[in-house]
Amino acid sequence: MPIGSITRGTTGTNRLRRIDRWIATHQVLRRTTDPLVIDLGYGASATTSLELHQRLAKVRPDVEVIGIEIDPARVRLASLSAKPGVSFRMGGFEVPLPDGRTATVIRALNVLRQYDESQVLENWHRMVARLQPGGVLVEGTCNEVGRVCSWVDVTAGGPQSFTISLRLAEIEKPSIVAERLPKVLIHRNVHGERIHALLVDLDRHWQYNAGLATYSPSQRWIATVRGLVSDGWPVRGTASRWKLGELTLDWAAVEPLGFTWA
Repeated sequence: MPIGSITRGTTGTNRLRRIDRWIATHQVLRRTTDPLVIDLGYGASATTSLELHQRLAKVRPDVEVIGIEIDPARVRLASLSAKPGVSFRMGGFEVPLPDGRTATVIRALNVLRQYDESQVLENWHRMVARLQPGGVLVEGTCNEVGRVCSWVDVTAGGPQSFTISLRLAEIEKPSIVAERLPKVLIHRNVHGERIHALLVDLDRHWQYNAGLATYSPSQRWIATVRGLVSDGWPVRGTASRWKLGELTLDWAAVEPLGFTWA
């Protein structure tokens, strides 16, 4: 039986574009001999699965996307939009795949948000068990139009990184992402937790560099990220990613107190 519960199924065109753009740069997608990508919990329509295939095919023309949903009615509807390289099937966190295959990437956005925090780790383990060696689970949350996003990169060895991605022209302060943190972090935005310290520092540097907004929000954000680097935060990537409104850090930088992977 599928593992999980039927969620609200909210979806929309271009909602997951920021996450897709990040996945497209991941080395595992470029190196694998079987580029199978899962869109877990795609929602009420086939939109996000079709868009995921379109975007990833630009870097891996042979990519295959399987959309998985726990609601049979959603699977029947989405299957009307199936095409070469994109198919749909019923399932949940157990990630049922054909012919004993395993996935290169599992994208699970806005799914665990609707569960209790205590259920996150067990379902991470279930999904990671369905990955190829070196494969990655991308799990997180975004707002309804995909302009405020955050996600965790999880492998067989546990969480590896945490990423924030924002449409910079529309934010007053970066801590708006607090409303869209992954379930594992959203209740940890309190004094004494690492994620809280990160958001405080982000807002501080964003305010300090307010004058750079005259040139562009991207310049202000790049300066903000450089400020975090100077403070000792383990920031990944370069300005070529930061200018997109992205910030990726080592998972250890935001790991909740008491968290264990095993």
